[in-house]
Amino acid sequence: MKDVIVIGGGLAGLVNAILLKREGFSVWLFEEKKYPFHRVCGEYISNEVIPFLREHNLYPEVLNPAKITQFHLTSIAGTSLRMPLDLGGFGISRYQMDNWLAEIAKNEGVKIVHDRVIKSDFESNEFTISTKSGAEHQAKVVIGAFGKRSMLDKQMNRSFIDKRSPYIGVKYHLKTDEAKTDEIALHNFPKGYCGISRVENDTFNLCYLSHRSNLKRFGSIPEMERELLSENPHLRKILNHSEILFDKPEVINEITFEKKEPVYNHILMSGDSAGMITPLCGNGMAMALHSSKVLIKLVSIHLKGDSSRFQMEKEYIKCWNALFARRMWAGRKIQRLFGSGVVSASTIALGKRFRPFAKFLMKQTHGSPF
Repeated sequence: MKDVIVIGGGLAGLVNAILLKREGFSVWLFEEKKYPFHRVCGEYISNEVIPFLREHNLYPEVLNPAKITQFHLTSIAGTSLRMPLDLGGFGISRYQMDNWLAEIAKNEGVKIVHDRVIKSDFESNEFTISTKSGAEHQAKVVIGAFGKRSMLDKQMNRSFIDKRSPYIGVKYHLKTDEAKTDEIALHNFPKGYCGISRVENDTFNLCYLSHRSNLKRFGSIPEMERELLSENPHLRKILNHSEILFDKPEVINEITFEKKEPVYNHILMSGDSAGMITPLCGNGMAMALHSSKVLIKLVSIHLKGDSSRFQMEKEYIKCWNALFARRMWAGRKIQRLFGSGVVSASTIALGKRFRPFAKFLMKQTHGSPF
């Protein structure tokens, strides 16, 4: 019987695993893919996470993360708004960051199993999880950190899973002189937006969200980029004058921003499994780390016998909603300002004329240092 099983080896899963292991618990982490590998992700982290990471010696200084201090927003027609980021952030690829955390986890005694969890049963106050390889494992606590959308979500029939999402996400790494090294940029295009910011080693991450109808209309990702993303002159320069470092893009379908449950079938959800903020907010990774901080404390108290499962779950739901529900709601509302020629241009004009309005929108999606 394990104390904790973590399903999913992304940022939230790895940090949960490492810190619960440091609390003295037996921790197994299940991740289907072998490290290192790329994920569709904006790869920008708000500096709100730095005190937490430094406290636990998990800030990736050794990976030379990029320092991001400026924000750049453009309309489809190319009008621009630039402003400083209040807290700022840093850029780091998931290829490097997740692999680095996985090495820490293994070195500190977390058992990492490369297998897919296909089922989770809860009975008599304990979990039995089943994997694709046919193995079964028991645990006192299960943390779900399996990302935006998974087969396990479908197996559990979570409420959001049958609601079709119209969005796809696409990501590249590239070398370019057409983007500033200290800024995160958001460039609008019809029915979508594209984020660009530097990660480690003078490499840039280009990651965009597009309505699926765009891909259907043009038939392929390269054609969609040539004909549609290039309507924005800033994106056109980047796409035409950069060296793309991937043989093919990383792509994810059915990106959903529907509400999710922080606890489902007694599984404690962490990161995107509990809810996903819109990518334009650039805060998903920070929220994943903050949810880990909350979970580690509550799980530790429970496993030491100082709270019931009911108390642990109730407190986690309360904390999660207090920390993130408004930020996610604001992200969904603000996303409506993107992907439209008229609306994106009007938003930029208003932001340039009334800077407090632009700062207000930014603060609605960001947290405070923790």
